[in-house]
Amino acid sequence: MAHPALKTVLNLFFKPECPLCGRPAETEFCRYCQTQLLRCQFPEGGEFPGDVPVFVWGRYGGALKRAIAALKYDGNPQIARQLGCWLADGWLGTQETLPKNLTVVPIPLHPDKLKKRGFNQAELLARGFCELTGLSLKPHGLERVRDTEALHGLSSAERQKNLQNALRVGKDRPPRPNSVLILDDIYTTGATVNAALRAFKTHRIPVAGVVALATTNTPPPRQRSRPKSH
Repeated sequence: MAHPALKTVLNLFFKPECPLCGRPAETEFCRYCQTQLLRCQFPEGGEFPGDVPVFVWGRYGGALKRAIAALKYDGNPQIARQLGCWLADGWLGTQETLPKNLTVVPIPLHPDKLKKRGFNQAELLARGFCELTGLSLKPHGLERVRDTEALHGLSSAERQKNLQNALRVGKDRPPRPNSVLILDDIYTTGATVNAALRAFKTHRIPVAGVVALATTNTPPPRQRSRPKSH
């Protein structure tokens, strides 16, 4: 795998390679893989009920699963901007009006994992998200104070226990009276989101909702508003 700096130099002279298939790409992805990625999007919006509204852009599988792996593990942070913009575009489609005084806060990595990976994928997604929505970003609004084991393979109860007291409000806390929009890459059982909600509740910081790029869950049918009778 080429060093990121070498990739940048090579891209000045050659078309960059698609991180999913290696074909030449005009943008972050080749046309074929972009088409496959957009097919992962929930056609009617991925809205999930809960203590706060949860919006997820697409299904975690196929091209979207490969894209998230390419972002997190294969050294392709440049693709986060496009994925974040797609997430923003989908979320904006569910909003009748853009909420005011809303601050985006990404789910953080533990400092040890951040040092090893070199970036927080949720923060990079959030930057693309905020670029399109115009919302303010607090990349350190939360901090992870306890390193947790990988959630993959854990039950819902094990995930909740694993994340207990793992997150707290960070030095870059959202200003009052702003409310928070939590952003993460993958939403599954909601254990990570619940840990973030508890951290914000401790400081009486309201949370307006959650947005995530992918989920293995199936969203319920979207409730369509009924026409008013005259």
